[in-house]
Amino acid sequence: MADYDLIVIGGGSGGLACAQRAAEYGARVLLAESGRLGGTCVNVGCVPKKIMWNAAELAHGLHDGPGYGFHIEGATQDWAALKRARDAYVLRLNGIYERNLASRKVELVRGFARLAGAGAVEVEGRAATASHIVIATGGRPLLPDIPGAELGITSDGFFELERRPERVAIVGSGYIAVELAGIFAALGARVTLAIRGESVLKHFERMLGEASLEIMRADGIEVMTGAWPESLRELAGGRLELALRDGRRIGPVDTVLWAVGRAAYVEGLGLERAGEAGRAGGAARGERTGEAGRAGGSGPAGRAGVELDPYGFVATDPYQATSVPGIYAIGDVSGRLQLTPVAIAAGRRLSDRLFGGQPDRHLDYRNVPTVIFGHPPIGTVGLSEAAARDLYGGEVKVYESAFLPLYHALTARKPRARMKLVTAGPEQRVVGVHVIGEGADEMLQGFAVAVRMGATKRDFDDTVAIHPTSAEELVTMR
Repeated sequence: MADYDLIVIGGGSGGLACAQRAAEYGARVLLAESGRLGGTCVNVGCVPKKIMWNAAELAHGLHDGPGYGFHIEGATQDWAALKRARDAYVLRLNGIYERNLASRKVELVRGFARLAGAGAVEVEGRAATASHIVIATGGRPLLPDIPGAELGITSDGFFELERRPERVAIVGSGYIAVELAGIFAALGARVTLAIRGESVLKHFERMLGEASLEIMRADGIEVMTGAWPESLRELAGGRLELALRDGRRIGPVDTVLWAVGRAAYVEGLGLERAGEAGRAGGAARGERTGEAGRAGGSGPAGRAGVELDPYGFVATDPYQATSVPGIYAIGDVSGRLQLTPVAIAAGRRLSDRLFGGQPDRHLDYRNVPTVIFGHPPIGTVGLSEAAARDLYGGEVKVYESAFLPLYHALTARKPRARMKLVTAGPEQRVVGVHVIGEGADEMLQGFAVAVRMGATKRDFDDTVAIHPTSAEELVTMR
């Protein structure tokens, strides 16, 4: 008999959710984590990022105040004080997560865990076996392969900054680059955003990237397109200069931040040993779970190692199963929609299936809503216009709106909101909702429910608008 029903490697959002849900079903669970509980999201991701975004929003509010009759002079922002308060809040969250594990009787082992053969894990010299093993080790930010790259920082390093740099260069065009550029700029830094192409957010609806660039430029962010980094060097006084392939240079700057992608954290996990020897325990096929044989996954029997996909992420089937029976992967390490709520949902559904008697329970990765905390925020769910046309051809009809939100009627800043509804088929089912503008982050959750339920344009039209709001545009478009 195995020592545990489930061993989870990694105490991030997905790993915690999976472990705790399994324990609620009565499973014997061990969770191994070598760092701080909460993973990327809590420690160097969405939680501290949102706090910084809140600070940036306050800065915008101070700038907008005169339009509403507020005379604010001499206001300053104390980056170090903000960092102390933010870090203290994160530390409290770390403690809450540890207490939650204890209250659910999940055994927490501090240390780096490695796969040590079929159904076996080794952590800090201790061996343990389990009927099911979940890899939830997350990801890490990448550095470009150029000379001097180590002189820059990544998004992890952003949260270590003790003071706000005066001049910052951010390299990248994804949502992390857009978010951090906006935060730096709002809090007073001079920002240059270097992107390889002509726009940002290329994996999202095109309109969102175009509108985001327009607003960032209006906010004073310098955007350099066609910017391929060649090298980074340190100048006298510790400042940096970034050389581009075409001979242009960015600098001198105080900080260069790389936002050029993320990789799966799989180094040292012993993936090649995952299927060695005989399976420990007896529940590899769900003998105590009633999960209809899906616990073993879809990988060929006898294959020793856990397979990676072409991008270095752990390959999984729709049920989170890897190529080795009894081993699963959830969250960023699997490379699927690297979002905290996705990792949590996948982890809970996996435990529902393995231990909750729900044999077909798994996460549907379609129509997952996403928010990018730019300034203003961006909300998107469903298909982009281009993706919808690829799928539905001529059966696609698009509705768009662009307007100045009422809030900005009296402010010096005039960022326009833009919205797009993408519909498909003769019934005009809404298959995509895309918004950039004040309140997009909060309004999108409800519209995501509508998209998932298959709402049509007629359903939107028949919904009475809430006035005056920006959200009402989504139900009044013609």
